[in-house]
Amino acid sequence: MDPYFSQSKLLWKPHRPSDASSENLRRLVNRKHGLKLANYHDLHKYSVEDYTFWLDLWEHLAIISSVPPRKDNILVKGALDEVPIWFPDARLNYAENLLFRKDDGIACTASGELGLVTHYTYRELNERVRLMATALRLNGLKIGDRVAGIVTNSIDAIVIALAVASIGGIFSSTATDMGTQGILDRYRQIQPKFIFAETEVLYAGKVIDLLPKVTDVVQDLMNQGLQQAILLPSCVSGKQIALKGVSKTTTLSAFLQTGDNRELLFEQLPFSQPLFILYSSGTSGKPKCIVHSAGGVLLQTKKDIKLSFNATPDDTYFQYTTTGWMMWAFMLTSLALGTRIILYDGSPFHPDLKTYLKFINDQGVSILGTSPRFLAEIQGRGIKPLELAPFDALRTIASTGAVLTPPMFEWTQQTFGDKIHLVSTSGGTDICTSFVTGAPSLPVYTGEIQAKSLGMKVEVFDPVGNNIEHICQPGELVCTRPHPSLPVCFWGDENGQKFHDAYFSIYPGIWRQGDFMIVNPATKGIMILGRSDGVLNPSGVRFGSAEIYSVLEQYSESLDDSLCVGQRRPQDKDERVLLFLKMRSGKTLTPTLESQIRESIKKALSARHVPAYIFETTDIPYTVNGKKIEIAVKQIISGSNLQPSGTVANPESLQLYYKYRDIEKVTGQSKPKL
Repeated sequence: MDPYFSQSKLLWKPHRPSDASSENLRRLVNRKHGLKLANYHDLHKYSVEDYTFWLDLWEHLAIISSVPPRKDNILVKGALDEVPIWFPDARLNYAENLLFRKDDGIACTASGELGLVTHYTYRELNERVRLMATALRLNGLKIGDRVAGIVTNSIDAIVIALAVASIGGIFSSTATDMGTQGILDRYRQIQPKFIFAETEVLYAGKVIDLLPKVTDVVQDLMNQGLQQAILLPSCVSGKQIALKGVSKTTTLSAFLQTGDNRELLFEQLPFSQPLFILYSSGTSGKPKCIVHSAGGVLLQTKKDIKLSFNATPDDTYFQYTTTGWMMWAFMLTSLALGTRIILYDGSPFHPDLKTYLKFINDQGVSILGTSPRFLAEIQGRGIKPLELAPFDALRTIASTGAVLTPPMFEWTQQTFGDKIHLVSTSGGTDICTSFVTGAPSLPVYTGEIQAKSLGMKVEVFDPVGNNIEHICQPGELVCTRPHPSLPVCFWGDENGQKFHDAYFSIYPGIWRQGDFMIVNPATKGIMILGRSDGVLNPSGVRFGSAEIYSVLEQYSESLDDSLCVGQRRPQDKDERVLLFLKMRSGKTLTPTLESQIRESIKKALSARHVPAYIFETTDIPYTVNGKKIEIAVKQIISGSNLQPSGTVANPESLQLYYKYRDIEKVTGQSKPKL
């Protein structure tokens, strides 16, 4: 057996595979087109060979539109050569699709560390969105205007996003723990007309005052076209808090009072109308502003939630996420299926992990979205969930954000029981959906993602562009056919060059995701082997080295250079971040300086950005073109033997990093000192 799949064994089989939503779609396609597709893999083959599949999917998902797509005009050439315009004749509104229910069924349940639980019906959600949209309209929000948020995963965030979408504005959000510079690096580029911001938050039992940070951000953005800042009431006390000495700010209650009694109007817009701006990790500079279309996000995320998770109106979906992660936008579309969503703000470890697990049981969560890191925490603490609660409703656990290792696959299945469908997925902020995902009609094998997502022509390429999937060799995850949630563009990238360089420069005309993958020829399951580029991904938190380098600039008197890379060895469950510092002549890395650097990174970005280890080094490798060589160092410290290419200006410097493969020996400790 191939060594990559040596641990592969059957973990789970569907009890009634014919009941899967993907099977209903397969039968629909067979009826409509006189085909004889026998299973999921046949359906996938059809989905990547005939663009008519997307019309079939539109029908299966019951997409609401004022003008449906034409069968003879599915896609046309777009402004960017690699991104066609999908369904150019169709007219729809994202928010209308999510707010189709207006009854007293529960749409959202909000909770947090205090244990308070608040339910919001679809009727209440519609009214809240109406009030917000009316106020935004009367204060001048128009189609294409940007609205930003520094917001928690709360009902207010949902309402703001849907209100903006109903008008045709573009919403963008960051988590509240992001530092001032990280926020400004994003929002200076998109120049929002309005910004909504929390004033204080509760995390890990501590009340965190956000007013100083919000004040700095608002004052800066006033020079970038910001028209008004709206402050949300304290999530701790409920009090309305104002910014002192800052013009053009108001409280949420005062802002909503500027609206009137007009009905909620859903602007009917093109399928490709921009909806969200998400952000790259900033590996090679400031984060790229990834513009996603309303139609693309709606069609693709609704597809994933319905077909991969088998979600129905009877389900409750709990995705632990902040508003700064693509999974927040992904989760939001669950409302378009009539599925209840759980909005949780706070740490899952406060007051303790057992309380959090009991909350999942008590709320009747049937689909749990989580990460390998969270599952590892349960395992590491010796907690046995089924001894805490029966988890009668839970039937799907969906893990994403990082690689779910074969041992963690097996532990999760054994811990939560045979009835659980364990779904591992991989996609990205770049497409706001998955490339490879779960399939409820197929079996699950240890360590393997079940299948390629429908409509996504995923292949495995070697460095020169040959498909090597059939010979069971690892290679680059590529997508060789357009799909509807390709980004519209990067905001501010006038000629599309940055967009092209990000995804299409390695294989012309073919999307390169930056992940290594391999396909099991026996099961057709997929293993993601990690990142193939310089994106840092500890515990599923993606960020770029450039964000770290930006913080280090304040230490220029002591630092000559730096290199920030990820390390993941075969024996490691997770990736860790290592920061190497080249000191100026006469300077050394003292414990005091190291502590100051850690605190600066935490303050400017977040605690999750702080490197596991910081080392002093004597040289940093560069290319002949003057670019730091991060990927080669990452591969070396993760166990690879490299022959320096001719593009390395100082190849001898690479030898300095081989000793960090045995990091425990270098540091004399088994765990990082954080």
